[in-house]
Amino acid sequence: MKKATLFLLAGATALNACKSAETKMKIEGSDVKVKGNPAMVTEVKTKEIPEPLKQRLDYPETKKGDQTDEYFGTNVTDPYRWLEDQYSQETAQWVEAQNKVTFGYLAQIPFRDRIKERLTQLWNYEKLSAPFKKGNNFYFFKNDGLQNQAVLYKKTGLNGQEEVFLDPNKLSADGTTSLSGFKFSKNNKYMAYGTSGGGSDWNTWYVMDVATKKPLADKLEWIKFSSAAWQGDGFYYSRYDAPKDKALSNKNEFHKIYFHKIGTPQSTDKLIYENKEKPLLNFSAQTTEDERFLLIYGSEGTSGGTLAYKDLKDPKGKINWLVTTYESEYNVIDNVGDKLLVHTNKNAPNYKVVLLDPKKPAESNWKTVIPESQNVMTGVTMVGGKIMATFLKDAASQVIVYDVNGKKQNELEFPAIGTVAGFAGDKDDKETFYTFTSFTYPTTVYRYDIANNKSELYWQPKLDINPEAYETKQVFYTSKDGTKVPMFIVHKKGLKMDGQNPTYLYAYGGFNISLTPSFSAVNLLWLENGGVYAMPNLRGGGEYGEKWHKGGMTPNKQNVFDDFIAAGEYLKKEGYTSTEKLAISGRSNGGLLVGATMIQKPDLAKVAFPGVGVLDMLRFHKFTIGWAWVPEYGSSDDKAQFENLYKFSPLHNIKAGVAYPATMVTTADHDDRVVPSHSFKFISELQAKGGGTNPYLIRVDVKAGHGAGKPTSLQIQEWADIWSFAYYNMGVDPYAGK
Repeated sequence: MKKATLFLLAGATALNACKSAETKMKIEGSDVKVKGNPAMVTEVKTKEIPEPLKQRLDYPETKKGDQTDEYFGTNVTDPYRWLEDQYSQETAQWVEAQNKVTFGYLAQIPFRDRIKERLTQLWNYEKLSAPFKKGNNFYFFKNDGLQNQAVLYKKTGLNGQEEVFLDPNKLSADGTTSLSGFKFSKNNKYMAYGTSGGGSDWNTWYVMDVATKKPLADKLEWIKFSSAAWQGDGFYYSRYDAPKDKALSNKNEFHKIYFHKIGTPQSTDKLIYENKEKPLLNFSAQTTEDERFLLIYGSEGTSGGTLAYKDLKDPKGKINWLVTTYESEYNVIDNVGDKLLVHTNKNAPNYKVVLLDPKKPAESNWKTVIPESQNVMTGVTMVGGKIMATFLKDAASQVIVYDVNGKKQNELEFPAIGTVAGFAGDKDDKETFYTFTSFTYPTTVYRYDIANNKSELYWQPKLDINPEAYETKQVFYTSKDGTKVPMFIVHKKGLKMDGQNPTYLYAYGGFNISLTPSFSAVNLLWLENGGVYAMPNLRGGGEYGEKWHKGGMTPNKQNVFDDFIAAGEYLKKEGYTSTEKLAISGRSNGGLLVGATMIQKPDLAKVAFPGVGVLDMLRFHKFTIGWAWVPEYGSSDDKAQFENLYKFSPLHNIKAGVAYPATMVTTADHDDRVVPSHSFKFISELQAKGGGTNPYLIRVDVKAGHGAGKPTSLQIQEWADIWSFAYYNMGVDPYAGK
């Protein structure tokens, strides 16, 4: 694990980007294989817009306070500041009242239950992750169909009898406790694993005896943004001090690295590293496969960071900092003897692999092993003595195998344009496994014979659908400033370009995160009913390296919104859809994207879904880990950055009397990544000021967080509500005449 996962969740695709099977905790509902034979709809039949949509809803009355803040001579009112206290009884009552209106509205949609039933059918099939080997055992995750959490299995040998190793569904009665991380010890005697309750970023870690599958007495609390880095009979991990109150909203400060020895209480854990001078830094630990080196990463945001090492074989060894600035990324792949193999974008925006001597760390002494290319090198693992490098070529995966000296050995071939993940393993492994997926190609597992450079099918889902009924195309459209932006468009073959197709436009655009093709049971429901799914790769993402990322960072964040607006206009111009049939969607940083877009261009789309969004751009850095996003967005504490943020902050740019799109904001009570007050304040302002008769609703999940680990049952219900809301407000009955 390179560093703390502080970025905002991009959705299922971001979760699928895990490069190690040990860090892929579960199989998300949107990264799945599908059973069921969808009806081959040739056109979408529409009904008259239902009568309730022509009436303005009676929203709960939201109290306004008199809070005003001054920013560099500008007075900014914040009447809903009281909603930032998610622990207050008053806020709880407000949430209950809002949910009552929202779920009352959703209950009147005549086809809502049918959509939920169909989603349940589509979701109900076996899902499998890529196996990985530890000792003589192979481990993999499997979900039989509708289990709330995927189960970790093990078997001895590839053809051995599988048995349950750890079942997260038994961690809580309602399935809301998930497995958040795990790591086996070098001798495979122990496995450390983390759990998250209700989707919170706060984790509790335990230790299991691998042979007996019994948990030990070890229990480590208040861990965030951490894996386990084993050394001998213990491991390094990162944590904060126990919060005094408001654990889900208070700012996270003074991250520390500790070492825990198996069989001892957490109170005796040894403090390894802290920075008492700078509270807003995060630190994570890694050990090389041979446990020769301890690596420490420091970060002040979500990209770029510092790097230190300690030679654990040297009794007098000290922590030495190799990199002390936060300008570039460094990810130690492993050591080659006394040198470190590093994946970095230092003076290489598309990344390269270098070999460096930690005793002579100057850049002039680096040896380039794999040079930078025109395609972004998104991830690298070393397994079986080979380097497995994954690249993005126009947002699709390309995998090239090299020897340790950087000589090309092989380039893998895939059945379609899609996304590859996996390639976990150790230096002496003879094989490794990976998954391949695309929009209409369900996730399939392959085995790679390292010595013979050969891939073979290991496992594939049993399909009752016909992927050939759909087509995927990639187009390049022009944004406001002339930049060419790629976009994937998926729909049934033979689609009529009459501008009347329900279209779902989803994007992210930030934090160097790339959106790549992946299969989704959720999206299949949309597609099988004649809908269009469109996913542009906006600036701010990592699809074209650091230059593309910086094109959507502060002070250039407006580029991202312009790219998204241009995507919607392209879809309408080319006849895919119209304003009345277009829905825009995004989560987290993508929630900001949708919030800003619907405020700046209210006539772009009929429906808007800002999910768990960063919507108050003046105060985001005051809660939990929000300060880590300042390098991406800027801060209202800086005059120039405040002026930029104030221009696009969704909360602060809602205008009275404007008819905004039909909006359903989604958030959750345990979201401690993007605290729900963003959504609470935004919808309050929208309900108070928004004109027209479109509904402005908020849907607040209970015992759920930012998205990771959400139980299958909650995901199905949420998506049934999202699709129902979209169809209903487009005036479309997907089951008319069926």
